[in-house]
Amino acid sequence: MAKGKTKEKKETPMMKQFNAIKAKHPTAMLLFRVGDFYETFGDDAVTASKILDIVLTKRSNGAASEMALAGFPHHALDTYLPKLVKAGQRVAIVDQLEDPKTAKGVVKRGITELVTPGVSMNDNVLSVKQNNYLCAVHIVKDQLGISFLDISTGEFFVAQGDQNYIDKLLQGFSPSEVLYCRNDQDKYKDIFGDTYPTFRQDDWVYTSEYAYEKLTNHFKTKNLKGFGIENLPLAIIAAGAILNYLELTEHHQIEHIHQISRIQEDKYVWLDKFTARSLELIYPQNDGGIPLIDILDQCVTPMGARLMKKWTVLPLKEKKSIDHRLAVVNYFVENEDTAEDVLAHLRQVNDVERLISKVAVGRVNPRELVYIKKALQHSAPIKKLLSGCQASEIKEIADHINTCDVLVERIEQQLQDNPPINPAQGSMIREGVDKDLDELRLISHSGKDFLQKIQERESERTGIPSLKIGYNKVFGYYLEVRNTHRDKVPQEWIRKSTLVNAERYITEELKKYEEKILNAESQISVIENKIFMDLVHTANKYITPIKQTASTLAKVDCLLSFALNALEYQYTQPTITDDQSLDIKDGRHPVIERQLSADDPYIPNDVFLDNQEQQIMVITGPNMSGKSALLRQTALIVLMAQMGSFVPASAAQIGIVDKVFTRVGASDNLSKGESTFMVEMTETASILNNISDRSLVLMDEIGRGTSTYDGVSIAWAIVEYLHNHQKARAKTLFATHYHELNELAVDFPRIKNFSVSVKEYQKKIIFLRKLKEGGSEHSFGIHVAQLAGMPNTVVRRSEEILDHLEEDKRKEKNKEKIKEVPKENYQLSIFDTASDPIAKKLKEEMENLDINTMTPLDAMMKLNELKKLLN
Repeated sequence: MAKGKTKEKKETPMMKQFNAIKAKHPTAMLLFRVGDFYETFGDDAVTASKILDIVLTKRSNGAASEMALAGFPHHALDTYLPKLVKAGQRVAIVDQLEDPKTAKGVVKRGITELVTPGVSMNDNVLSVKQNNYLCAVHIVKDQLGISFLDISTGEFFVAQGDQNYIDKLLQGFSPSEVLYCRNDQDKYKDIFGDTYPTFRQDDWVYTSEYAYEKLTNHFKTKNLKGFGIENLPLAIIAAGAILNYLELTEHHQIEHIHQISRIQEDKYVWLDKFTARSLELIYPQNDGGIPLIDILDQCVTPMGARLMKKWTVLPLKEKKSIDHRLAVVNYFVENEDTAEDVLAHLRQVNDVERLISKVAVGRVNPRELVYIKKALQHSAPIKKLLSGCQASEIKEIADHINTCDVLVERIEQQLQDNPPINPAQGSMIREGVDKDLDELRLISHSGKDFLQKIQERESERTGIPSLKIGYNKVFGYYLEVRNTHRDKVPQEWIRKSTLVNAERYITEELKKYEEKILNAESQISVIENKIFMDLVHTANKYITPIKQTASTLAKVDCLLSFALNALEYQYTQPTITDDQSLDIKDGRHPVIERQLSADDPYIPNDVFLDNQEQQIMVITGPNMSGKSALLRQTALIVLMAQMGSFVPASAAQIGIVDKVFTRVGASDNLSKGESTFMVEMTETASILNNISDRSLVLMDEIGRGTSTYDGVSIAWAIVEYLHNHQKARAKTLFATHYHELNELAVDFPRIKNFSVSVKEYQKKIIFLRKLKEGGSEHSFGIHVAQLAGMPNTVVRRSEEILDHLEEDKRKEKNKEKIKEVPKENYQLSIFDTASDPIAKKLKEEMENLDINTMTPLDAMMKLNELKKLLN
């Protein structure tokens, strides 16, 4: 018995409650509502105090040892919650589920919301211009399934593919949180490292039966064929894992997630993670850098800004879709007045995409409903402006704008123009909506007049000139009489309190009127909330058309942004073709040109590449001459064109590119023990193993991470390989310091030499940054060192050493050696299959071999078999 009593002392009823909830969600930080505060306990308190910079205290809580404690006022939740989530915490909000005044024993509490980095509807947690994606990955050998969900907008995507493809998608979508199977922890970390906040789920979640049933139950369908994902089993499992996680985090109202889409690999340009990083599409590589998205995005709506990011990482490769976007941009460019009118209305549109999702989960407030109304009101003139256009592309956009007039009219009739954010504050419903509500308001609002009449009447009746009527929470309305007039108080008045200079009384009349007023205020709140909830229920029926309208307005916003850039920065409409040539006239780098002053204009350059005559441009020239900028601008112009944007050039003919590869810039991966050269070779290998006939390849200074002879040899072999690839003539810009590579143009017809011109004057160089035909013979490295501020003694000594080392070159010894490099022209086949049937048979046999799957014994037996063919 004594032991039982001791145990009771160690844990209070409230702490028992806390520990029970914590046991169910051990990885979540519990914000435990206690009165007017949210409290954290134990390790949670220590963590919270550091993140939030709040005081850490200790309290016994009935335990034998003290427990850490840290808390903040409940009304400050919106201030502190985003800080915890952005720090990577999973936060469970534990609220009081009953009124403490009426509760018997400990107040009933429960989790009302579990907020994680990837699952939040809180405006202070979410970034206006970025999607907040929750991601799930399912790994089976070398194939992976992946899903992305933004619960704040209802967008749900899936894909399936190899590690490179899934890694590319992860970088492009940049999720806030990634889910994976507990049993796959080692595999996940080997592939993706620790870039993203993660959460592990049990293995039973990652089964095809569970996931398929989860998805079909949610979407209320018999199968998933209508979504085009029926044959993506790994992607389905990943999507099911996300729905399970929503259930785990107490997100049950998810009707706004009404469809799921496949990210079609064959619909978008392939951009591996190295390329997206090198081209700085979304994020700059260096502090203070400017990514392409900052240049493209002039969107005025949050939905447009988020869509622009998706378009940037997923450029199109379907001519029809690209031409559709370009036609709309061209319309806005040619009709500036219409563009300005549409833009003026778009500026008045709030984030209706996220607001309608709040309607679906029942978290919308009165003011946000008014924002939805306003957005729909401004979508009507946009629809009208675009409907008047003759172009089919513009009319198609107008047809997808649903103005939801019935809903707009109802919100307009029932809600005040500027209602409070919190429905409990009242005064959100207009007069004339409800007869009972109007009568109750009259009682409530006319109370002061009635009390004034009582005061005047009683003052005259009693002869007390200083009589006052007041109110407090203890005993309601009262009559206050100064002590000098105390003898004039009528007998029926009931004294309630005595002050130093006065006494306070109540009357039967005052009590009855007080009850009437208080009942009126209570009934007003009930009626207003009912009308508001009916309005939310009505809005719920319009989720699908409003989401479609939001999506269409976002598209218009992006295309208008392209048009504004075209008008302001003299971009031109590219011609998209199905052939395999790339012809850019006076191309400029869209980011760099914006950073230059008016008296230092960007020097434009032409680039031509095709699969027949000029497949590879070998570009030489000194550092700082603009080689890297030329490579990057070519890729950015192609990507901008295939996004549907006009481009910084005087003319551009773009044969659709399906993959863009870059090997630009050097970087170490020391954490994995990889040198600059190892990283360079890994990325280059990935390019050479994945090129296609429509690929665009950009290589900058390949081989510089090793010795000169090794570097030249590797660069030489790579250019040969790209030229002689039997299945893919990838269009290539190859910038190099190795002037020896100019010799390649002699033996390979589709390799052409170019150089970035400079002018040398009195041992100083002037960068002209103009591309010209023919290779360069000089690197001007010492001149660049001098420009960088190298001490003169070092510069002079460098020139002395260079003169000595170039002595052999002046005697043309090295040149002769280069000419004697053994030729390796893959175009010359070792098999003359036309005249030799045995050679034809040998060629067929060898082409069908899969060396990677053969054992040494298999290889010996096959070699013996082939040898017999020759006998």
